[in-house]
Amino acid sequence: MMAGMTETPHPLYDRHAETLTRALTAITERGYWSAYPESPSPRVYGETAAADGKAAFEAYLGRDFPLDQPGDGDTVASEVSPFGLALDVRYPHATTDQLVAAATAALPSWRDAGPQARVGVCLEILDRLHKNIFELANAVQFTSGQAFVMAFQAGGAHALDRALEAIAYAYAEMTRHPGTAGWEKAAGKGDPLRMSKTFHVVPRGVALVIGCNTFPTWNSYPGLFASLATGNPVVVKPHPRAVLPLAVTVKYAREVLAEAGFDPNLVQLAPEAAGEKLASTLALHPAVKIVDFTGSTEYGDWLEANARQAAVYTEKAGLNTVVIDSTDDFAGLCRNLGFTLTLYSGQMCTTSQNLLIPRDGIETDQGHKSFDEVAAGIAGAVAKLTADPARGVELTGAIVSDGVLERLEEVTKVGEPVLESRTVAHPSFPDAVVRTPTVVKLDAADTATYSREWFGPISFAIATDSTAHSLEILRSTVGEKGALTAGVYSTDEAVLDAAEAAAIDAGVHLSCNLTGGVFVNQSAAFSDFHGSGANPAANSALTDGAYVANRFRIVQSRRHV
Repeated sequence: MMAGMTETPHPLYDRHAETLTRALTAITERGYWSAYPESPSPRVYGETAAADGKAAFEAYLGRDFPLDQPGDGDTVASEVSPFGLALDVRYPHATTDQLVAAATAALPSWRDAGPQARVGVCLEILDRLHKNIFELANAVQFTSGQAFVMAFQAGGAHALDRALEAIAYAYAEMTRHPGTAGWEKAAGKGDPLRMSKTFHVVPRGVALVIGCNTFPTWNSYPGLFASLATGNPVVVKPHPRAVLPLAVTVKYAREVLAEAGFDPNLVQLAPEAAGEKLASTLALHPAVKIVDFTGSTEYGDWLEANARQAAVYTEKAGLNTVVIDSTDDFAGLCRNLGFTLTLYSGQMCTTSQNLLIPRDGIETDQGHKSFDEVAAGIAGAVAKLTADPARGVELTGAIVSDGVLERLEEVTKVGEPVLESRTVAHPSFPDAVVRTPTVVKLDAADTATYSREWFGPISFAIATDSTAHSLEILRSTVGEKGALTAGVYSTDEAVLDAAEAAAIDAGVHLSCNLTGGVFVNQSAAFSDFHGSGANPAANSALTDGAYVANRFRIVQSRRHV
């Protein structure tokens, strides 16, 4: 099937053409647009949607997950909910060879269907997932530890937006060139040389998506749908503690593929048995040509170094940094950063860790504030948000892993606490593991402490010699270790310009003077780029042309006319 606009439109492409057109416009305009409402209100989704979705989620618990795909007959169950809810969902297991063989067999007909058919099917999968968004949100909530509204938004609506964004970029790149072209070259007194040329979009091969525990859908959907839309069958290997959200995703994707007449093995789930190291085995398989990974720097670096047969896209850890120089809204600064540090207990790859503040203090609309007063103001905002357990847990959610708890214990042995972490009893889930954020004072000389990532509800108020010194620290630490976000607060345009220059040097996205309803650790699909690929925290960006274009190749054929 030819690339470009010469192919016969597929019925599913026609059904979703308006959505695709609007998404294609959105990625060029970079303004606000969303295809999927982020409010779980009954006025938006209907009076029974929430109850129906919860019931669908609960129907999976304690049972074999309904997924008909190649396997070895065994099942695996590995999830432990941060909320203490018994999950015990059993997933069908398959070997690496079974997964790869099924994916490889599914590739030719999917490749030959052409970009429009593939994109139409992908958009139908998103539509099916959207119809079941409450089911998906519950699965995200109880495996990741996110509070429900965040799980609905980040794990549902925003994840779908990011998937759609990836599909739009994929379609734009696949159709950048015509499917066919006529070629004619003068040949002196003889007849011109004439050829007809055809340009085929050819996928690279089997794609592997390695999911994470904290954002199993948001972080996995861009790679999954970028690969699928460009013709590559996808093996989805979820984190052992967050299988259900991706199992639900694979279930609906396979349904749509089968209904559309394609091999459902174009999308397969790959849950792993304890100690199996399935991700590494799959990543090194010669047939696996694309790997998408979100998680630790150590494993991301290993993939980049060892999965040499594949195009590897990684999002890893980093030192997200905020430079505080001055402000004309000190209360707004404290509220904004307080919310940033509290949201999902800081268990976001974009949450600020290092708050760089001149040791002599800053100028504000409330007069001069000392270093201690700035640190106390931010810590006070966190304390206020978490003071009432019933309200606080709707922001903090639950702690996702023992590693976070170990770091919370470890950090008590460094610096001076401005705000100590507390254990909170969850009003609805008595077995939930909930901890409030801690803020610890450090000096700029404590490089060994703040130049490593402390993933979780841990942040440092760091005393620097000056704002210029703070910018030097940002430039050096982010340049060496990486970051996904940076922020600056200043009333001085020269400082803002200097911060932007430092951010450009370090290859990190910068937010300036956030005091309202936009937060440094949140990004909007179709407008904000997530990760830049320009520093060690990630080697790619969600989502741009480079993220999708290397997932396929153009292969041409030519004939004399």
